[in-house]
Amino acid sequence: MDVLHAALNVSDIDATVDFYESVLDLEQTRAAELDGQRMVFVGGEGDAELQFLAVDEPVDPAGVDHVGIAVDDVDATIENARAEWDSEVVIEPQVIGDEVRLAFITDPDGYHVELIEELA
Repeated sequence: MDVLHAALNVSDIDATVDFYESVLDLEQTRAAELDGQRMVFVGGEGDAELQFLAVDEPVDPAGVDHVGIAVDDVDATIENARAEWDSEVVIEPQVIGDEVRLAFITDPDGYHVELIEELA
């Protein structure tokens, strides 16, 4: 068994995909439509993906705590997210142990995205 994907409802699927591609270096892996609902998947180097589901109603990210994404440089990613997407920093960058540096930002719908930079 393996985790394949997590699905998030989004209000603007094109903007969301653009955010995850331009800020977090993920790539669109596939897209589909099922019963009139558009969906787009993005992924990185591993097998797991994020699935974005286009919805017409306002999105409430309260049911999702966060999505964790590996990045090469937490500071550069935050700078890009702020400049290009007006993202908020929810938790400022910090080092955990000697192994990782992390921070939390928001995506276009307000979901919290944990940025994880390996230090070792």
